[in-house]
Amino acid sequence: MALKGNLRDFTITQLLNLINLACKTGTLVIEGPGEVARTAFREGKLAYAQIGQHDDALPTILLKNRKISPAQHKFLQEKATTMNDKELGLLLVNAGYLSQEDVLDSLQAYYVDAVRQLFTWAEGFFRFEQEISPPGDKILVRVDLENLIIEGSRQLREWEHLQEEIPSLDMALKFTDRPGTNLRDINLSVEEWRVVSYVNPQNTMRQIAKATKMNDLEIRRVVYSLLQAGLVEIVRPGGAPVINPKKMFPTSDRVEQKGIMDKLISRIRSL
Repeated sequence: MALKGNLRDFTITQLLNLINLACKTGTLVIEGPGEVARTAFREGKLAYAQIGQHDDALPTILLKNRKISPAQHKFLQEKATTMNDKELGLLLVNAGYLSQEDVLDSLQAYYVDAVRQLFTWAEGFFRFEQEISPPGDKILVRVDLENLIIEGSRQLREWEHLQEEIPSLDMALKFTDRPGTNLRDINLSVEEWRVVSYVNPQNTMRQIAKATKMNDLEIRRVVYSLLQAGLVEIVRPGGAPVINPKKMFPTSDRVEQKGIMDKLISRIRSL
C-alpha cells in the first residue's frame, strides 16, 4: 500500500497509528515548509528520527543528555572523523565510560523528541518509503508508538484549542492597562520570562517566537498562559523590528526577577 499525501488531510498521529497497527518497516519522509524529517520504523516500532540538518551525532546527543563531559565530547568528536556512531558507542561501553543503557536511553530520548516536534507540523507532504532504511552508521532503538500516539492526540487537541484562542502569530502583544491579577504574586516559568522580555506592540508573536527559538505550539502555549493571567493582551503590531532585551533576559535569580517585575509593574502603570 502506497502511503503518501498532505498533512492537511492526514495528521502525524494518524500516520503513526497506521504504521503501528500495520507493523510497518520503512521510513516516513515529511517535507515541511522549511525542513525535511525522516523517521524510520522497524515492525511498527520507532527506530530512528532526524529533522533537517540538526546535529544527531552520538557525541552531541550524549553531551546534551549530560552523559559525557565537554572534554569527553571533544575527544569523541576527534574520534568521529574515523569512527561512526556504532563504533563510538561500542568504544564508550567497552571502556566502561557508559553502559549500553546510557547510550540507548539518550538516543531514544532524542528520537522521541524529534517525533514530538512533528506533532506541531500542520503543513507539508509525506510519503512512506519501505525501501529506505535508516543510516547504516547510526545506532537504532525500538520504541513502542502507543504512548507517542496518545501524547500526539492530546497535543493535537491542545493545538486546535490554542489556534482558536490565538489564530494568528502576526499580531503583537502589549501589557494590559489593568492586569487581572497581582503581578507581584505571579511566578513565571523560564519560557514565560523569555517571552515577557520581548513584549512590545512593535514585536509580533512570530518575531518573538523566532527570537526565543520557540515553535508555533510553544509560543502559543506561553502567550495563552500570559493572556489567562491578565498580564498581556493581543494588539495590532507597530511594524518595528524586534528589540534586543539584554537587560531583561530571563533569570533564575529571585532578586533579579523581582527587579524585572517591578519594572514591568511601573511600565504597566505608566500606560
